[in-house]
Amino acid sequence: MKKTFTVLGMVLLLITCLEGCNSGEMDYDNPDIDLFAKQLKEGTYKTTDKNGVVVVPHFIEDDIPALLEYAEDLTIIPSFPSVYNMNNGKIRLGECMLWIVELIRQGTPPSLGCKMVLANAVNYEAMYFLTDQEVLDAVAFYRRWWEGRKYPKTAWTIDPCYDEPLCGSGYRWW
Repeated sequence: MKKTFTVLGMVLLLITCLEGCNSGEMDYDNPDIDLFAKQLKEGTYKTTDKNGVVVVPHFIEDDIPALLEYAEDLTIIPSFPSVYNMNNGKIRLGECMLWIVELIRQGTPPSLGCKMVLANAVNYEAMYFLTDQEVLDAVAFYRRWWEGRKYPKTAWTIDPCYDEPLCGSGYRWW
């Protein structure tokens, strides 16, 4: 009897492992953020829409905390599925995760690529793109914004930055 339960347990464990090994594909409507980040780092991300275009999966507001977990990851990734990938050779995973947070927040892409620039930039030359330290600073602004969202906005809310993560940061989306 004990041997039967052991064998049954091993079979269930094997089935679970095999299902996990085959789940390397991203579900557009129910994305796995860890898998998404892993595929972006490896350059293997290829989830497409019904037209065959590689797109960002459909993340929702509940995904924001997990996306912010990757925001400080400054790993350079080979590509990112946004409208334009004007990357000048440097696409950071964390900056792209913030881009997705902004996409969720606004409902539309915040920029043509997942790049932020200095707010007073004269144009869109690479010299105005944020440094690693500035991206980490922007992450701190997004984290404060998200923490503040735990408290509902009321008629007495006087915070002008309640709905604007980059408010007062000196940064904006490209």
